[in-house]
Amino acid sequence: MKTVAFNNTVLRDGHQSLAATRMTTAQMLPAAPILDEMGFAGLETWGGATIDSCLRYLNENPFDRLRALKKAAPKTPQIMLLRGQNIVQYTSFPDDVVEAFIRADAAAGQDVFRIFDALNDTRNLATAIKTVRACDKHARGELCYTTSPVHTVAAFVRIGVELEKMGCHSIGIKDMSGVLSPKIAFDLVTELKRRVGLPITLHTHDTAGLGAAAYLAAIDAGVDTVETSISPFANGTAQPDTVRMLALLEGHPRCPSFDPAKLQKLREYFTGVYAELSKFTSPANERVDADTLCYQVPGGMLSNFRTQLKEQGMSDKFEQVMAEIPHVRKCLGWIPLVTPTSQIVGTQAMLNVKFGRWKNVAQSISDIALGKFGRPPGTIDPELLKLVLEKTGQKPVEGRPADALEPRMSKLRAELAAKGLPTGDEACVLYSMFPVEFAKLHQPAVATPPAAAPAAAAIPAVPAVPAVPAATTPTPATSAPSGSTHRYALTINGRRIEVGVAELS
Repeated sequence: MKTVAFNNTVLRDGHQSLAATRMTTAQMLPAAPILDEMGFAGLETWGGATIDSCLRYLNENPFDRLRALKKAAPKTPQIMLLRGQNIVQYTSFPDDVVEAFIRADAAAGQDVFRIFDALNDTRNLATAIKTVRACDKHARGELCYTTSPVHTVAAFVRIGVELEKMGCHSIGIKDMSGVLSPKIAFDLVTELKRRVGLPITLHTHDTAGLGAAAYLAAIDAGVDTVETSISPFANGTAQPDTVRMLALLEGHPRCPSFDPAKLQKLREYFTGVYAELSKFTSPANERVDADTLCYQVPGGMLSNFRTQLKEQGMSDKFEQVMAEIPHVRKCLGWIPLVTPTSQIVGTQAMLNVKFGRWKNVAQSISDIALGKFGRPPGTIDPELLKLVLEKTGQKPVEGRPADALEPRMSKLRAELAAKGLPTGDEACVLYSMFPVEFAKLHQPAVATPPAAAPAAAAIPAVPAVPAVPAATTPTPATSAPSGSTHRYALTINGRRIEVGVAELS
């Protein structure tokens, strides 16, 4: 019987989930060669919030990080998380920008692209899948797992069949909130294996304490790969720890083999890094929180949301806001809660509790109702849709949302040239998503002392990449009523965004 493969997430999702994505390249490089020797099937090192964090807080070029990690760990495939047509942002981009991003990423050393859409609308994955294949890289189509009346095993399997037809090389089950139960994990993997002739990877979080059990059930069902991390950047809102999973699989015919001494060395090293990032860590993210089974809010957002409610003077309304989240989800066609939909739904739930249900509607809620994000899995509530149509005067989007977007690459090159900035694909795609941060990265450098090696490193030194940390305290949500319109400033995954809401009566 073939052993199950392990991917490792410590250099991306591990620290994104438990330390606000603040691990620097300098802190990663000493561990990368040992991770490369371990025999992991892949190392997740890029994508998600890491691009934003590199630019906004660490004064790093994310493409330089990828090249450095590829050089330090050349044998193991490098994995990234890509939000389909959103790339690594919160809005959709034209096809030519998506294509340029993937080409640049592949050229910098990316091997495997985990491609997902927040609504599971496969039309939003088509361009990314096609481009990854054209670059001769691995396209892993992701199923965003959630529970609702419309999210059944059969429905997910249908999406898996469609992703295979679209050209994906493998299928990933992306359980972002950690709500996948062992029985459903077994059934879902079994059916995918029966209907889809592709390798299956399961990715979960241990937020609700189900992650390791779901992995065991999926392994019994024949899943090809599971994704683990390295403690202390493991468990809680991150992935189950590698050592823990090996212990749970002891005696199992599919248990893989890893060097325990090297795993211990990695744990000791990352314990030092975790201490260095203590201002970004929280006990709330380390413990099991069964509330996520009801609310399905990803763990990292859940802890930030408590802070935002406190700043709004709504700490005593936490349970009411959480209870409103399922109602908002239902009205939006039971959309999965994953970036950016989890933040959108959570914000609207807060507005419903504060002002009355649907008295103030965030622009992003209107956009979802109008189909600008794609096709939801269920039906938009008729009364909400009627309200949005009356107030916006807009018609619902028909067809693939990106078809309405004009190409941008030539305009981006012209803008960068006018500013005296680089005009290559890397520069254009970063500028398209993070214009202010990209411009700051290319300001004349101020001499800084080299970054110190992590204190707990018992690993042979690798040349460090200096990093300049920035402000670390999340910006609280605030509101400023102005007539019938309210503006809210929220911090989501370390990124400050403004939300406009219209008062509806």
